[in-house]
Amino acid sequence: MELVLAEALQLAAGAALTFLLLLVFTAHVTAIKMPNLILGEKEKFFRTLNAAGKELFPSIHDHPTKELSVIVPSYNEEERLPLMMDEALEYLEQRQKKDSSFTYEVIVVDDGSKDETTKVALNYSKEYGSDKVRVLTLVKNRGKGGAIKMGVLCCRGRYILMADADGATRFADIEKVEAGLRDLQPGPDNIAIACGSRAHLEKETIAKRSYFRTLLMYGFHFLVWFLCVRGIKDTQCGFKLLTREAAQRTFSTLHVDRWAFDVELLYIAQCLKIPIAEVAVQWTEIEGSKLVPFWSWLQMGKDLLFIRLRYLTGAWNLEMPKKVN
Repeated sequence: MELVLAEALQLAAGAALTFLLLLVFTAHVTAIKMPNLILGEKEKFFRTLNAAGKELFPSIHDHPTKELSVIVPSYNEEERLPLMMDEALEYLEQRQKKDSSFTYEVIVVDDGSKDETTKVALNYSKEYGSDKVRVLTLVKNRGKGGAIKMGVLCCRGRYILMADADGATRFADIEKVEAGLRDLQPGPDNIAIACGSRAHLEKETIAKRSYFRTLLMYGFHFLVWFLCVRGIKDTQCGFKLLTREAAQRTFSTLHVDRWAFDVELLYIAQCLKIPIAEVAVQWTEIEGSKLVPFWSWLQMGKDLLFIRLRYLTGAWNLEMPKKVN
């Protein structure tokens, strides 16, 4: 009996090892070595009201000409986008009136929407001018991470804020993440990241969730901690503020274009020892989420595992590309 049990354990261990090796091999050979940093020809321009009708987007590697860039990834957001834009622009305009040295831009990135997201965003560009509101329309859907990355690579701000199109986070809470960024006291290289966090609301949200969704949430948090990011309680809040230098360093090497991009972003930052602050913000759940609870969590779980394996095996590395288009 003991011999049979020992043989069974050996077979199980062998099978587990084979599966692990196969997983590592699959993660390595299926990895796209270089991050997608290229805009298509039709995506390189934003619309203007001048005679030409369009103008070339700048580059993240240019000298900053605005104090703040707000990047708003949007996929089929014609209904939810106006609420967010109204709140954000009202705040930004009031702040500019109080402080004439404060300058800003909002870049709405239409991630290959099938609705009128671009049209809605362009209405704000017409109202406020293309110097303040620009619309980057991607020909094909890239995923939230890909949309934000393209917006970041085209921005002009000394500081760069990621903000979701649903307006779930109160926009005025930017002052809280700005304070968190200042508290990090970035050195001469001015590299730092401040993340909005909903962790303080976890008990309240658990009370409203089903046991199954709560289990998925805890499972995801464990995988994030075990595989990629330590010390950050909420990696997925869409309200993140980066210095331009931190954005250059992290987004230029960011591979993941879907939901788990936040985790890779923070994984890169921690590997590079970039200071990160986590700041509590107000957050309200808004109907219309693009996340499909089970399948989205499953996809993110796979992405988390592959992020770690691809960096461990050298399929991905932290070297900046020699040239970014």
